Amino acid sequence: MLRAARLFLAALLAVQAAAGGKYSREANEEAKAAPPAEFRLVKLSQVWAKAQRLHLSAVKLAELHSDLKIQEKDELSWKKLKAEGLDEDGEKEAKLRRNLNVILAKYGMDGKKDAQLGDTNYLKDSLENDVLDDPRLEKLWNKAKTSGKFTEEELDKLWREFKHHKEKVQDYNILLETVSRTEDTHKNMLSGLEEEEEIPRKQDLLHQKHSELKEKLHSINQGFERLRRVTHQGYGDSSEFEEPRVIDLWDLAKSTNFTEKELESLREELKHFEAKVEKHHHYQKQLEISHQKMRHIEGMGDEEHLSRNKEKTAMLEEKTKELGYKVKKHLQDLSTRISRGLQHNEL
Repeated sequence: MLRAARLFLAALLAVQAAAGGKYSREANEEAKAAPPAEFRLVKLSQVWAKAQRLHLSAVKLAELHSDLKIQEKDELSWKKLKAEGLDEDGEKEAKLRRNLNVILAKYGMDGKKDAQLGDTNYLKDSLENDVLDDPRLEKLWNKAKTSGKFTEEELDKLWREFKHHKEKVQDYNILLETVSRTEDTHKNMLSGLEEEEEIPRKQDLLHQKHSELKEKLHSINQGFERLRRVTHQGYGDSSEFEEPRVIDLWDLAKSTNFTEKELESLREELKHFEAKVEKHHHYQKQLEISHQKMRHIEGMGDEEHLSRNKEKTAMLEEKTKELGYKVKKHLQDLSTRISRGLQHNEL
């Protein structure tokens, strides 16, 4: 009897071990088959997951992906700097937080505009569904739409300029809030027990933030004047650039003390950048068309046709993400160079 019990126990353990091995193998195989995470940073993965739950359009998702990739690259670089003790005052960390807040606001994930984020068409997108959040801009835009001075293509281009201006204002307001909080902290510091040697360093930090505010406000004022002028006069043949971000950068560059040779070099680079932006816009439009076509095919139940279109849409999504990242990285580099020229003007 005892021998039989032992044999039964041994058999039971063998079955459990085999099952355990099988389940472990299956778990390992599933882990290997699982796609890699889109982002290395957990908080950015959470933002990405939330965006997908909100059913953003294919184009907006691709744009967000590019923004988050840039944010991730900057945050990982900052982590290295911090480990080396090179961000003692926390200014770079504060800037990263501001950048992420701008991204959240841009895609309506800051808790204020979730209701507006339905699946939208890129070509009609903001023209029908978005708002400018500024009565002056709304008035100018309505004037432009009814003036008869713009073709449909020019209206689309002008709308991009209005949206770009809105994003600049959002960025400025977030920075303004940050500076206000810093000033409050600074006042408390002066009335508290802060070490005296810390005071000059905090004052320098505050001065840097005020300089950044001044630069952004200068850009906003220039941009609004341009929108007002174009709305009243229409687009002339003399415009050197068409992309709003490029126009912005060129206007800022001309207000620096760059030499003629430096400006000429920058002009050529901006032309290359504008071509890259236009290529990105082309892929955005193709992606949205493909995405709409896929939704139509899904309703017809043609599995073979649907499979082919899914492959094409996936290819366009990857290309749009890749180009979006390159455009935003190039924009970041150009903006940094021109900002240094503006700062040099103040010295």
